[in-house]
Amino acid sequence: MGKIIAIANQKGGVGKTTTAMNLAASLAVLEYKTLVIDADPQANTTSGLGQDPKSISTSIYECMVDGIPVEEIIIHTEIEYLDLVPSHIDLVGAEVEMINMENREEKMKEVISGLREQYDFIIIDCSPSLGLITINALTAANSVIIPVQCEYFALEGLGKLLNTIKIIQTRLNPDLEIEGILLTMYDVRLRLSNQVVEEVRLHFKNMVFETIIPRNVRLGEAPSFGLPAIAFDAEGKGSIAYLNLANEIAEKNGLKKPEQAHG
Repeated sequence: MGKIIAIANQKGGVGKTTTAMNLAASLAVLEYKTLVIDADPQANTTSGLGQDPKSISTSIYECMVDGIPVEEIIIHTEIEYLDLVPSHIDLVGAEVEMINMENREEKMKEVISGLREQYDFIIIDCSPSLGLITINALTAANSVIIPVQCEYFALEGLGKLLNTIKIIQTRLNPDLEIEGILLTMYDVRLRLSNQVVEEVRLHFKNMVFETIIPRNVRLGEAPSFGLPAIAFDAEGKGSIAYLNLANEIAEKNGLKKPEQAHG
């Protein structure tokens, strides 16, 4: 059974989409069959993996609201082992339309439950809010990765997110775990970056991933070419960091190395 990992933080600009896209691509490069679900109305993961959101007629939105089978909308990306469930702007309306639905927090879980047998990993890119779609993602997931940028106010809002996770664990998804806190946008030259790393490690100890994602120009450039960083600049610091993270997650979950797993 594949593992479902949501990437969530209601704070914008912390590297959620960059992480969803590049972690998924790195897992695929390691030959783990990976699906990335774009659950953000901004659809940046969709466009970052080479799809035009304007030409997407059916997205995760239609699956959750209209009951369209998710298998029908999976897109095979140019990277072997990497598939995508796209998003588009209509997802904004989903929260309103779902408000009166029964079990509205469990719509995504219902939609994707059948996919776990087909993939090693399912990565969900959440929108920067704690709205109904993000709650759906956390209810569907086995675990959550929380990206935290190495800047001022890094820990701001983290308490609120951890509180939301606690509520979801209590009421909707008792098995939800924190996969880890991921430090992003790290600049080795800045004292502040190093202070944030220290502070987060002090607070959260072994909940923090060993891998730290650096601030990296190529990571920012790659999506405009419709590519994850590893396909754009495999030798870049950002690509290598996400590959390290993928290895760390695979190891943490007790997965064999792909040559054994698929051999």
